[in-house]
Amino acid sequence: MEIFGIDIGGSGIKGAPVNILTGQLTADRVRIPTPMPSKPTDVAKAVKELLDHFNWKGPVGCGFPTVITNGKARGHSNMDPEWVGVQIDDLFHKHTGNAFKVINDADAAGLAEMSFGAGKDKKGLVFVLTLGTGIGSGVFHNGTLLPNFELGRLLYTNGKPIEYFAADSARIRKELSYKKWGKRLDVFMHHVVRLFSPDLIILGGGASSKYHKFEDVLTIEVPILVAESRNNAGIIGAAMAGQELLLPKY
Repeated sequence: MEIFGIDIGGSGIKGAPVNILTGQLTADRVRIPTPMPSKPTDVAKAVKELLDHFNWKGPVGCGFPTVITNGKARGHSNMDPEWVGVQIDDLFHKHTGNAFKVINDADAAGLAEMSFGAGKDKKGLVFVLTLGTGIGSGVFHNGTLLPNFELGRLLYTNGKPIEYFAADSARIRKELSYKKWGKRLDVFMHHVVRLFSPDLIILGGGASSKYHKFEDVLTIEVPILVAESRNNAGIIGAAMAGQELLLPKY
């Protein structure tokens, strides 16, 4: 059973068809740059370009980097401010003709990891944190998604969200070593533990591949695992969310 998965980010749009029973991509993923500025119509055209590359006519699951409720963007995160209030599933359908299911991008990555990766069969309160341009957070209780946790947007200092201080983009911007950046990440993770008392934290996103370079400076007492799906998690989880499109409508 195949559904096309799309992972939209501030710098790139990635997609591929996915076997949702195995979590495997059935073709090499394709990445195209996110239009700059990332206005809704321009991004919709890029999504069409991606689907046309695969000649894909079926259902599409899509991860988008902000709070999503019933397919509508409630914020814009690293995208253009014009996204606020846009009914994304309708916009993409209008430009492509495909049926779309749109969810938060970190929720999508978490779905993949909890189904096929490090979180498989894990119970309790599990946080999947994606470390990249921002800090995404997929939250699960006994395997069930609790959508739209935006922990990276927690205010930290001077009106700035904590992801401005502790995301991987902060490491790059400040030219920090992984150990110095890891101490910043540790501040964020302690904050998460104090607020929510998770049973397990799974680290994903691009920076998780360098976990060995900063794991010794993380001091929380909650178990930490590294995500296994890595850069394909958003695509796989988006496709899984798209299963809803296959259900009969009454």
